[in-house]
Amino acid sequence: MAIDIAIETPLQDDVRGLVEELNATLLELTPPEHCYHMTVEQMADNDTTVFIARDSSLAIGCGALKRHDAAVGEIKRMYTRPSHRGQKIGAKIVERIEALARNEGLKRLVLETGDRHPAAWTVYERAGFSRCGPVLDYPHSEWSVFYEKSLA
Repeated sequence: MAIDIAIETPLQDDVRGLVEELNATLLELTPPEHCYHMTVEQMADNDTTVFIARDSSLAIGCGALKRHDAAVGEIKRMYTRPSHRGQKIGAKIVERIEALARNEGLKRLVLETGDRHPAAWTVYERAGFSRCGPVLDYPHSEWSVFYEKSLA
């Protein structure tokens, strides 16, 4: 079973389905007013690059790099289907996002995740991210955990 990770458009039916699963999972753990989802249409904007992990042709994971001003990149839409968890797919997607950000000269990566996502925290902390206060224009919230990593 070889997992391939590539830049793809999110405007594919199977990727839309994957993002729907991600949204449903997040809404089980976090009130909707504290979920900061990007739609697949927003993910397809020029300021965002989407990585899709596939097992054969099946979309099983995703993650995105959204670019902001001041050479800041944001990790968004990280998800691995339950059937494929434990294989470090999320970690591999984060590695690809970081490599792209470095290649483009971004100086810092940031992200917001939920307060009930310890598996995500592990992925980010193993990748060298540190917890921090609110990033970008996210409000301080008991439902959010923020991370950052300097690329300089």
